[in-house]
Amino acid sequence: MTVISKMPAVALALALGAAFTAIPAAAQSADKEKCFGVALKAKNDCAAGAGTTCAGTSKTDYQANAWSYVAKGTCEKTASKTSPSGMGQLKEYMAVKS
Repeated sequence: MTVISKMPAVALALALGAAFTAIPAAAQSADKEKCFGVALKAKNDCAAGAGTTCAGTSKTDYQANAWSYVAKGTCEKTASKTSPSGMGQLKEYMAVKS
């Protein structure tokens, strides 16, 4: 088999890999919700405030401006040590001192 004949197979594998990678993101939106203040340090899914890039960049546990995906309907039932209510929030909030 020559290098040229292998190229279509490589391109197909890359395309399929990209397609399968996109599937979880679509599935997450249906049965998951963003929950602020529940992620542990460096374990957030995204949004971690100024100076951060995204996933895995939260600087502290239960950071008020960092979110993680949780099962839909469970965010406000999930404990958060920095939230005014003591539970996760559907929107970014001002952290309280513990």
